[in-house]
Amino acid sequence: MSSPVTGDPRDDHTPVIAFFDVDNTLMRGASIYHLGRAAWRRGFVGWRDILRFGWHQARFIAVGENQKHQLTVRDRALELVAGHTEAELALLAAETYDDRVVHLLLPDTVALAQRHLARGHEVWLITATPEGFATIMAERLGLTGAIGSRIESVDGVFTGRLLGPVMHGAHKADAAAALAAEKGVRLADCWAYSDSRNDIPLLELVGHRTVVNPDAALERYARARGWPMLHARP
Repeated sequence: MSSPVTGDPRDDHTPVIAFFDVDNTLMRGASIYHLGRAAWRRGFVGWRDILRFGWHQARFIAVGENQKHQLTVRDRALELVAGHTEAELALLAAETYDDRVVHLLLPDTVALAQRHLARGHEVWLITATPEGFATIMAERLGLTGAIGSRIESVDGVFTGRLLGPVMHGAHKADAAAALAAEKGVRLADCWAYSDSRNDIPLLELVGHRTVVNPDAALERYARARGWPMLHARP
């Protein structure tokens, strides 16, 4: 599929944000699984935890996102960081990206992000993944920034409690709207990319959207509305 991002970058001076989901959109599979795997290697979690993460990873690749299972994994992820420092999570996130995630990136989607940057657009990851991990991904890819689920820390140590909602569903749309308002960007000029039916509020919020590796429900929804679709492969 040709890129939905068109036009001469030299002629594009409109402030624009492109929002990219992470799991099964920018990379294959669930990023939290690979963070959990790295946590196991460092002794943060045990065999039962890594097996549970693995089962959810396999199911996610096969059938897409399921909210009940995602929340189970999220809760365990919050538990595994409790008592650890921000510095430890930053090291874990960097190790996870360099050892695993970089090999699972979807070249077509990464290329879309780079095309947006070439046009002078801001590119933000927006994901339920912990924000510290998403930020490492954005930095490694040269993107503008990341919005993720935020975990409370006290004196640099994580408590295992969330600050605000999980960055999921309608909360993604709310966060995207808030960022656009903060930067004085018109949502009608913005873009969004996602694989999940849960991100329909985000996709409908912006003026331009492309569904990437959509789950069955999102594919039906997108086809009915004539939205562009990208089947990205590693």
